[in-house]
Amino acid sequence: MGNSIGTSGPIAMRCNQPAAAVAHYFTSKSWIEGTALEQLGEIAKLPGMLSVASFPDLHPGKYGPVGMAALASRLYPQLIGNDIGCGMALFEFDLPQRKFKLDKAADMLRGLENIRLDVSDVSQTDRSLDLEISTETLGTIGGGNHFCEIQAVEDLLEEDAGQLLDKQKLYLLVHTGSRDLGAKVFNRTIDVSCGLAEGFDPMSEAGMQWLQLHDLCVEWAKLNRRMIAQRAAVALRTDCRLIADIPHNLVRATADGYVHYKGAGAVQDSAIAPIAGSRASLSYVVEPLAAAAKSHWAISHGAGRKYDRRNMHGRTGSTRSEREALLRNPWGGIAICDDRKLAIEEAAGAYKNAGQVIADLADHGLIRPLASMKPLITYKKVSIDHEEPKKDRMRDRRASGRHRDV
Repeated sequence: MGNSIGTSGPIAMRCNQPAAAVAHYFTSKSWIEGTALEQLGEIAKLPGMLSVASFPDLHPGKYGPVGMAALASRLYPQLIGNDIGCGMALFEFDLPQRKFKLDKAADMLRGLENIRLDVSDVSQTDRSLDLEISTETLGTIGGGNHFCEIQAVEDLLEEDAGQLLDKQKLYLLVHTGSRDLGAKVFNRTIDVSCGLAEGFDPMSEAGMQWLQLHDLCVEWAKLNRRMIAQRAAVALRTDCRLIADIPHNLVRATADGYVHYKGAGAVQDSAIAPIAGSRASLSYVVEPLAAAAKSHWAISHGAGRKYDRRNMHGRTGSTRSEREALLRNPWGGIAICDDRKLAIEEAAGAYKNAGQVIADLADHGLIRPLASMKPLITYKKVSIDHEEPKKDRMRDRRASGRHRDV
């Protein structure tokens, strides 16, 4: 079951500490930053933690590493973070490649988030949860590493993959989450709790309320991905159908406890799953295998960051020609991103080798690679406000101080 990097048994007992859960590391050759491993070790020491699985895309996060699944008897909302329900959905367009004009399609997609959709049947208030819900951000990408991307099959890696994917068609990969709803739920959780470092008892009032709010965010995020796909289909004057929707920031109840997926695709009962590369590298479609049960039915959701956002400044984009090059890829594909800062932070060089991530997962028997997918048009958030509101900064500081050991 992966390579063990956790600590348990006599060593922990000699230090008068509860035994840490053993962390299993499903990688072969992918490079992992030391800070991420340290964070994983801290997760393994949390009260009620039973087992931790980590993947080749593992990298440091704010409250714990991204690219892991953790089974616990308690609930830890901070491990999921504010983008509750974030995931990736793959859609097939009813549009053949031969009719696809790259530059024209890019122009049509620029107005993606301005396309009007009917959201009149979406409730804006949930009285049972005392939560005001705005529909304004439904069907929007958000910032950071979120995107929607038109893709085409580069290569079918298995003989039977042609039954699922067509080299003559176009596909849309959507990566986003619950937007402001997830942030609102997380901020409320941080504000009302002074003991998140110990987690929630799932049967407590606080635990049950968070699970209710969590489930709402998961459904909201799924709806958001579907509406983005609808907008893209309208922009391109075609139709689309859902192939797979795999969330990677959520909690799922099992017979053994609660599995916390943080940046790890929850693939149980899923026939296929997308694993994203960068906007200038291949993505993949894979089949989860039965052996994924040993990793809590989790796999990597993407390549994973190699450099954090701050470290990308100065590495690339210092000249106009470099910045222009960031918006093209080896297949002639286009990135729609008018935000210079975001374009630099999301450059292909910020990410690990997705092909190596796939190879590591396959080496451990977790997946069967089916196809590689080339990026044609990547839509990012066209503009972003880099000035974080003061109130949110103060809340962040309180949360960081309260959970600095997590």
